[in-house]
Amino acid sequence: MQEQRRGRRIAMTAEEVDAFLAEERTCRVATVGPDGPHATPLWFAWHGGALWLTSVVRSRRWADLRRDPRVAVVVDAGQAYDELRGVELRGRVEVVGEVPRTGDPVPELEGPEQLFADRYTGGAVHHDGRHAWLRLVPEKITSWDFRKLPG
Repeated sequence: MQEQRRGRRIAMTAEEVDAFLAEERTCRVATVGPDGPHATPLWFAWHGGALWLTSVVRSRRWADLRRDPRVAVVVDAGQAYDELRGVELRGRVEVVGEVPRTGDPVPELEGPEQLFADRYTGGAVHHDGRHAWLRLVPEKITSWDFRKLPG
């Protein structure tokens, strides 16, 4: 993974990144399509050093990622300037499991699916036959925490 070059003074540690991604609920996913960039909000799970996304397979995002798996994802928080913090993850996504997901046993998905269900659906894992899983193992992580700025 590439090391963060700029803003290292306010960068989060690996532990802080893990904690931040475990607590925040929404990310913004940027893909590249034939008409240019496309950004959409999604729920996610951070599990095993990877960002797990579930996407409708009949969506512009899915079509973009099947054509070009490169993605940038941002998770951020804070209102006031001195509260702002976030993480940008870049890399290539890969499909895990069946497309669309119907519930066939996929050991790799047990952890992310349960984490996702605990976070968003009261613990019940649902397979609606419309979504499929994408895994992003980041090639680069950039983070910032303005709370670390000198007073």
